[in-house]
Amino acid sequence: MNFENLEVWKRSARLSADIYKATSTIKDYGFRDQLTRSGLSVPSNIAEGMTRDSNKEKVRFLDIARSSIAEARTQIYIGIDICYIDKSVGRKWLDETVALSKMLISLIATLKMTADR
Repeated sequence: MNFENLEVWKRSARLSADIYKATSTIKDYGFRDQLTRSGLSVPSNIAEGMTRDSNKEKVRFLDIARSSIAEARTQIYIGIDICYIDKSVGRKWLDETVALSKMLISLIATLKMTADR
């Protein structure tokens, strides 16, 4: 399965790019760096996992990606609270992180049901 064809990878890469663009003017480097890193981790771990040979390894990296989504979601909530992130933009990102998490859960479940070849 080519990771570039996965909708979850495409959407997470788009979210990561959106986060980078929208936070480029935040002066709090620590916050900005943490958020962009967690966002970037999602499509990166999907790509890395889907190039692994065994389903067990794929699942491990997809689970890391799912954890990174939770980390990014937490940082988005905080960014909204401290007025670093516009509420409407943040809400859109939060909704997308929930959707991406559900997509990963589904992909993980499918991989777990499929025997390694």
